[in-house]
Amino acid sequence: MADKLKVAIAAGGTAGHINPALALAGELAQRGHEVCFFGQSTRLEAKLVPEAGYPFHQIVVTGFDRSRPWTAITALVRMRGAEREVGQVFAAEGAPDVAVGFGAYVEMALLRWCASHGVPYVLHEQNSVPGLANKMSAKKAAKLCLSFPAARAAFEGKTGPATEVVMTGNPVRRSVTDATRQGGRAAFGVPEDAEMLLVFGGSLGAQHLNQGIVALRDRLLAQPSLYIVHSTGDALYDDTVAALGLTEEQKARWQVMPYISDMGGALAAADLVVSRAGASSIAEIAALAVPSLLVPYPLATENHQATNAHLLADVGAAVICDDDRIDTSEFADGLMDLVTDPDRRGAMHKAALTLKAGDAAAALADQVEAAAHKA
Repeated sequence: MADKLKVAIAAGGTAGHINPALALAGELAQRGHEVCFFGQSTRLEAKLVPEAGYPFHQIVVTGFDRSRPWTAITALVRMRGAEREVGQVFAAEGAPDVAVGFGAYVEMALLRWCASHGVPYVLHEQNSVPGLANKMSAKKAAKLCLSFPAARAAFEGKTGPATEVVMTGNPVRRSVTDATRQGGRAAFGVPEDAEMLLVFGGSLGAQHLNQGIVALRDRLLAQPSLYIVHSTGDALYDDTVAALGLTEEQKARWQVMPYISDMGGALAAADLVVSRAGASSIAEIAALAVPSLLVPYPLATENHQATNAHLLADVGAAVICDDDRIDTSEFADGLMDLVTDPDRRGAMHKAALTLKAGDAAAALADQVEAAAHKA
């Protein structure tokens, strides 16, 4: 094992930033390193990080609206205040050996402090289209770790001469990577000899995707060995249940829920997934090598979900269907072909395994250790 390191991590805002950071923290902690987090008290990290058992230091930052340039003044004042707060924590507890930023604006206070105090830092970019915070921080990064090859071009001219760009993939929580088919089947009440279709549209759901699945109710239920686990999103749950109109007998094979907390178990149990193509969803589907039909959200920034989806589709592990094709035979027949063709799904599963996506947390931890020891 490497010498024990003190690692400071900044991640916040959405689960898409926080869960990969927690996956890295778990890997680092298992290696014997000490990990702490910085984030905002009003955002999701203030809940998820303490729940995971890591020290959490609160700082206050605000982004700025480029359409209102004067908001940059307030953002800069708060950024400087947050840097002082970071320095106060390190004055009391000792400076870290290395820091890691996961792309949200909250990372910049930590990374700016590190740059001015000679502490190396690593950036991790979860998306195929990078955000502003990582672009602004890349110049002084020791390592820039990417989840998607497509992100590399966006950083051209933005990294420093000493920045090493590395493809690590997107870390996935152990609760996902350690999940088993047997355990997932037991948790969701799906028989071992049945086939399971998992449908989810991200944490908020996806109305059009729900509607497309509802329209296929009779065709799906006509498959006698098929069980469906369908996460609708909380706000869309009642409407989806009403539109499905399942009988009590049908409910035995079609579970509808607003949100799936045990995503690891659900993925491990599934034979096929229908999903949007957010970065975390792609990472988790890839880590468990589940064949998938991906419907990228068309309004995502720079259509980045379509780019995300190609990570799986380009190796033959997924089929992509555009959102505007949900109401056509392309979606309906494409899904039914996958449901009824176990040989094709088997080939897709083998293709997904070639990505070795379940190794991303370890790969990123290796880069964090390397950055600390290079300093």
